[in-house]
Amino acid sequence: MERLTEIANRLAEVGGVVGVCLGGSRARGTHSPDSDYDLGLYYRPPLDTAALRVLAAELTGGPVEVTEPGGWGPWVDGGGWLTIDGHRVDWIYRDMDRVHRVWQQCRAGQFEIGAQPGHPLGVYSHAYAGEVAVGRILADPGGELRTLQEQTRLYPEPLREALVGNAQWEAPFILTAARKGAARGDAFYVGGCLFRAVGLLVHALHAHARCWVLNEKGAVASAGELPNSSADFAERAHALFSALGTTPDTLTATLDDADRLVTEVCRELVR
Repeated sequence: MERLTEIANRLAEVGGVVGVCLGGSRARGTHSPDSDYDLGLYYRPPLDTAALRVLAAELTGGPVEVTEPGGWGPWVDGGGWLTIDGHRVDWIYRDMDRVHRVWQQCRAGQFEIGAQPGHPLGVYSHAYAGEVAVGRILADPGGELRTLQEQTRLYPEPLREALVGNAQWEAPFILTAARKGAARGDAFYVGGCLFRAVGLLVHALHAHARCWVLNEKGAVASAGELPNSSADFAERAHALFSALGTTPDTLTATLDDADRLVTEVCRELVR
């Protein structure tokens, strides 16, 4: 941790960097020994990427690719994959003003879902606020990250209502649409609809419990551990994907099971 803080302080000296926050499983304490260290670089343009490349080369012992903002897509934004002292350390850009805008949208009960490489369910915009809320701040010269973290730790009720309400109508809707694909044996389409439906439930369950969910990885298991979730939610949700098959009969039977799960979860969400 001392080494990470040292690196974060060096990063905070780079032009444009507002602060540095440890995220991911390392911040939540759910990491394994080989987990990456995800460092969120909160910045305001212009970001001095040339200085970042010089620092990255110094820390890794050789040239390393560090992108311009936007280099990895519209939501993950950019950064660099580094190996420092034998550990994988990822630098991930976050536009500070955009994070503030997203937080204001969260407070108003608004969210959007953006396409992003590496995120099959899409990036839910409120993940930006959740990253600050659950992250471990390593460098914050102006105190801006700490102020925002204090705010984001209180889950906004309008966002909670929006995510729960969205799942209650869209999850049944998309499973109904999947029936047309099942009749044709279109496992690809049915699987996509099923993934979307379970994703909606996962976000709604976390919102109902006032817990931030940041991405798809481990999200079903996490939802199953929430106090408002049934004990067998994760097992039933995962079983849907192993039972799909490729025939109209197996696809329809799986959708029947999915409908029952959606109905039960939506019933719990109104309590």
